[in-house]
Amino acid sequence: MSHYFTNDYVKSEKRLIKAKINDKDYSFNVDNGVFSKSGLDFGTRTLLENLRIEEIKGDVLDFGCGYGPIGIYVADNTSANVDMVDVNERSIGLALENADINKVNVHIFKSDVYESVDKKYDFIITNPPIRVGKKILYDILFGANNHLKSDGELWLVVNKDQGAKSLVKDLSEVYDTEVIKKNKGFYIIKAKKR
Repeated sequence: MSHYFTNDYVKSEKRLIKAKINDKDYSFNVDNGVFSKSGLDFGTRTLLENLRIEEIKGDVLDFGCGYGPIGIYVADNTSANVDMVDVNERSIGLALENADINKVNVHIFKSDVYESVDKKYDFIITNPPIRVGKKILYDILFGANNHLKSDGELWLVVNKDQGAKSLVKDLSEVYDTEVIKKNKGFYIIKAKKR
């Protein structure tokens, strides 16, 4: 869990991985101390494969971008203005490199939760850092409401074993919430601003 917040990193061992998402090829630099360094994780892949990409436009925030697969995929497949944030400096550096590698135009910056986020978005998309604990997780997911435009949508992926069912129930108290897909225990959730 330390990789979410510390900038005292384990030794760097950067390497390039390849990922095919919806029949398109991507390359990403990954490193120690960053989520899913061994390759594109199943949860993120499931989220990207089930996004209604043709509906995504306007301003998009990839929250907790890690090395950047969500924001890069959205920027590559839409005309949206994509911002990407993470608290981890190594993640930010990798995301910047990966935006160049994949030839997409995105805006990447460091933010502790929404501290540095000063605008509203049509879409906030995240594979949230579940292991930060419920308080910070809920600050992220419910705080998104303050950074969504009217009719904005929060899209996320959560595993059943990490409390997906109770999270859907809790999100439904604030958002119009829909489970878009269940795949091998992963829930793809759309939470629309009321």
